[in-house]
Amino acid sequence: MHNPTKKHMGIAKRVLRYIQGTISYGIAYEKGKGAVLIGYCDSNWSGSEDDMRSTSGYAFNLGSGVFSWASIKQSSVALSTAEAEYMSAAEATAQAMCTTTFYSLCDE
Repeated sequence: MHNPTKKHMGIAKRVLRYIQGTISYGIAYEKGKGAVLIGYCDSNWSGSEDDMRSTSGYAFNLGSGVFSWASIKQSSVALSTAEAEYMSAAEATAQAMCTTTFYSLCDE
């Protein structure tokens, strides 16, 4: 960001305090067969006050823990909540296809 405001700096400090307070957190994975891929996705509509672009997010569980996640600002401005959700679902579907391909190659 080339010209942060006091609001931006406050948000950045809040994120850094959160990271400092949760630095010891982790994800535990249990050994086992029959891992099922479960995915979640969501978006917000026009969440960025700077450019009105929406944010997509997804997370995938495989077995006992989350192993893939992202929060991405959408490349174009969505004209409705439905369009923002559709773009989020497309991002998550692309990741799910890559993940299932990789998982099937590892299983062979």
